[in-house]
Amino acid sequence: MNTQYRTPEEFKDIAPIDDCDFNDKIAQLVKEPGFEHAIRYVMPDVDYPKFVEGLLQINNKREFQQQVIAPFLGMLAQKTTSGLSISGIENIDTTKCYTFITNHRDIVLDASFLNMLLWQNGLPTTEIAIGDNLLVYEWISDLVKLNKSFIVKRNLKMLQALTAAKQLSSYIHHAINEKHESVWIAQREGRSKDSNDFTQESLIKMIGLAGGGSIAENLKQINLLPVSISYEYDPNDYLKAREFLLKQKDPNFKKSQRDDLLSMETGLMQYKGHVHFEVGKCVTPNLEALSIDADKAEVLKVACNSIDDMIHAGYYIYPINYIAYDKLEGTQEFIQHYSQEEVVAFEEYMQKQLAKINDIPDMSDEDMQYLQQMMLTMYANPLKNKLNVTQ
Repeated sequence: MNTQYRTPEEFKDIAPIDDCDFNDKIAQLVKEPGFEHAIRYVMPDVDYPKFVEGLLQINNKREFQQQVIAPFLGMLAQKTTSGLSISGIENIDTTKCYTFITNHRDIVLDASFLNMLLWQNGLPTTEIAIGDNLLVYEWISDLVKLNKSFIVKRNLKMLQALTAAKQLSSYIHHAINEKHESVWIAQREGRSKDSNDFTQESLIKMIGLAGGGSIAENLKQINLLPVSISYEYDPNDYLKAREFLLKQKDPNFKKSQRDDLLSMETGLMQYKGHVHFEVGKCVTPNLEALSIDADKAEVLKVACNSIDDMIHAGYYIYPINYIAYDKLEGTQEFIQHYSQEEVVAFEEYMQKQLAKINDIPDMSDEDMQYLQQMMLTMYANPLKNKLNVTQ
């Protein structure tokens, strides 16, 4: 680890905090009332002055992750999951740095849990791409940049968006090839609300902007490595169903910052059941197999399809996914994969979650049926997509 590393000026506004600036930034952070409030919320028993004292002894991002973030995530996993697991670690070549690209379920925990599992397996953690729409206060921006996150600028006008895309792509290439740091990025902007996970072509196009060669050569430089994330329960399922209903009622409905904060808080603090990560195989050989005169459209198609197939094949399928599929399709095709007790428990779970949607006036029976259908769809889609690539 190079503690003397200095981020080039062109990346300063988006890159993680340099270790040489770590002490100054952490000293500012602990004075923020919002930071203290957040710590007391997620750790109600904390002795905050003692906690601050410990933070001020930390000198770099690695120590911060090991001494603060990893124990916090361990506590969170113990409280809100029935266990984390990972397979496919053997697909990670420790002499290389990767762009870990995953489906996206939880705003905060997708990358955080992956990093914890990498660290527990003796592997370096990744730098994390995070949208600036979530950084509603400056101290949140500082906090995530102290935790090896880099910023994705959102909601820009066309010319600004192109400049930001070039900067982001250049930074990802810089992180992997100059800093020798792996990065994490979701396969699409925002979470897939119905769990129907497909890679956004524009995202791959953006990643391939930098590198100085053709798009195929540029993508090969950054070792795209798909990872499937499977949450048994999605704590935000009812919030996602609610958003579907509100959009059905008003196509112009837009989530507020408060909605984003509620999603972050719910995803962090509520029960997730078992959570599994499956590391796929690097996409580079698929790109190398293309003919030298393959056009941009073909390169993007191969990259996106390779990522999607790997992610879909790697889903861990839980009994509730089979139950949701059979209920949605009106079949008993997968009845051997679950018990009647599990059906009853899932039905009770759905009712309990949907009962939390109590702020939409004049909800009709049709609205409730739509909410139930959307929730079943969320839990059935991983199985549907896995069947499409494995049967």
